[in-house]
Amino acid sequence: MRLDVIPPLGADSLLVLLVGLAALLLVARVLGRLATLVGLPTIVGELLTGVLLGPSLLGHLYPQASRLLLPSEAGDMHLIDAVGQLGVLLLVGITGTHLDLGLLRDRRRTAVTVSLSGLVLPLLCGVGLGLALSAPAGDGRTERTLFALFLGVAMGVTALPVIAKTLTDMGLLHRTVGQLILMAGTVDDAVCWFLLSLLAAAATTGLTAGSVAVSVAALAGFAVVAATVGRVAVRAVMRRAARSPDAGPTVAATVVIVLIGAATSHALGMEAVLGAFVAGLLVGTPDPAKLAPLRTVVLTVLAPIFLASAGLRMDLTALADPGLAWTALAVVLVAIGGKFCGAYAGARLSGLSTWEGLAVGAGMNARGVVEVIVALAGLRLGIFDVGMYTVVVLVAIVTSVMAPPMLRVTLGRVRVDAEEQRRRLRIEGPDPVPAARASPSP
Repeated sequence: MRLDVIPPLGADSLLVLLVGLAALLLVARVLGRLATLVGLPTIVGELLTGVLLGPSLLGHLYPQASRLLLPSEAGDMHLIDAVGQLGVLLLVGITGTHLDLGLLRDRRRTAVTVSLSGLVLPLLCGVGLGLALSAPAGDGRTERTLFALFLGVAMGVTALPVIAKTLTDMGLLHRTVGQLILMAGTVDDAVCWFLLSLLAAAATTGLTAGSVAVSVAALAGFAVVAATVGRVAVRAVMRRAARSPDAGPTVAATVVIVLIGAATSHALGMEAVLGAFVAGLLVGTPDPAKLAPLRTVVLTVLAPIFLASAGLRMDLTALADPGLAWTALAVVLVAIGGKFCGAYAGARLSGLSTWEGLAVGAGMNARGVVEVIVALAGLRLGIFDVGMYTVVVLVAIVTSVMAPPMLRVTLGRVRVDAEEQRRRLRIEGPDPVPAARASPSP
């Protein structure tokens, strides 16, 4: 029996892909470098790359130049999306390997308190604002309720990939507050992905007890399998890979495990980044020198492409409409205030100092591309129109740009203790990679 042969990637599509990746990476690196020169982490410049090259600026002023540099066809753009998705999954996976599980056990109450406070308050504020605004989907009660709930979820999310990149760029991944932000952000995002799946089901087939039960069972089953069978299997693979004096086996094993974790959670209807992060937790912290090559490639090549591509689908020219501009201002203020106040209150209730609480509020406020994913889901389901999609993505960019300088100021007032110094050596090794030096630790 003769099987059909899949044709290779066309010459034109290959050229568009290569030019697009080169343009995104080059501009992201240049803007990232400029950001460091003015005292900001590289992630700020990388996030602004999509705004510069996309329809908000270059595509609006010089559309022909934009079409020369970036794909204009959906299929070609999806190729760049695929490279970016690989970058974000590996970034989140590497971040998971650096999480201090001992600290998680010791401070789990703090992490849960910060997470719940930082989720419930902005979610309620977002729902209230959504009910007050005019729903783009229509004036029906169901449409307005779905719009309000979607906006609430968008206000409640925390961008684990952006937080991970920010903490890494600033050399703050070893700080105890940084670890707490990661742990609380993971809980936040897991809950929000669960809520998002329920809302998506309600917008398409209707929300039923069966769909809720399936979602809960999938999340619980994934956690149980990962903590039992997955943990044993991953440890066996990593021990075998560590026998080699070369870094290759450890890097390859880590990448495969992270991708399997991402694929598993995605197949169960959850976001792929959640599975990638859990896989990174299972990998643990191998010899820093063994993961250094992967860390360098991800932080300097793949992650910048992902962050640069995040802003390519937003159009800031839509904010020329005064009504939409006022809506954008209200949404941004509610998003920042709700998340910051909620996370700060949770930190203070857990016994953290004022400056530590402010740092937690600043870090949890970064929404990044997770917000973009929620906005894309709302747009695809017809709950958001293009204007509201742009507003929600604007929240992602504003909050992600705000977080780094606020973290620098607040954590600069928190003393580095001996445990954090030991954790830094365990994460970065005796000679940290250049990316980690992009912005010195306070």
